[in-house]
Amino acid sequence: MERFLASDRIEIPTLFHQEPLRRRILLSLNIDTVVQHLLRHVEEQSTERLEPVFDEESPIGSTRGMRTWYTTKPCQPTTRSQISHVVVDSTWEQYTAQVLEQSPVVAAYAKNDHLGFQVQYLWNGSRRKFFPDFVVRLTNGRSLALEIKGEDSEQNRAKRAALDLWVRGVNAKGGFGIWCWDVAFQPAQVHDILDRHGKEGG
Repeated sequence: MERFLASDRIEIPTLFHQEPLRRRILLSLNIDTVVQHLLRHVEEQSTERLEPVFDEESPIGSTRGMRTWYTTKPCQPTTRSQISHVVVDSTWEQYTAQVLEQSPVVAAYAKNDHLGFQVQYLWNGSRRKFFPDFVVRLTNGRSLALEIKGEDSEQNRAKRAALDLWVRGVNAKGGFGIWCWDVAFQPAQVHDILDRHGKEGG
């Protein structure tokens, strides 16, 4: 960390902050961002193998054990899910659910609401939980973690890096089929994502 801070790898564009004391203050105010950046690269280089860590109380989840719960949010009935209705938090999620209901490459799906499917990620020095929007079983046997995201940010990129690591870890462990993940930044991309992953070999 000290070597990185003393190196020429940090570019400070303003002359005002080039003075050593101001530079130290600026780095102190942004230390979480610096640590986030370094930690991602340190973990990648020091990893020998990916080993998923399972929830001790419920290591394997299933939509089969979904309990009844109530909501005031809009819902629509499903035919390709073990859960009777999908809760829609936005018109985009409603559109995505309709696409999943009609797509020929979708065998089953579930909105990730009350399922407990979460991926932990590091942000601003603390561990947080990320819940991908949909879990989709494709007709080729693959499982797709699908995220719907209108705007991108550094935090969203940290979530996706953690999801990618999770998918690689589960695939390396074996026994859970082949997993993949993707993110749609526009509604029309949902079709392309399903076609791309649905056509890959099972």
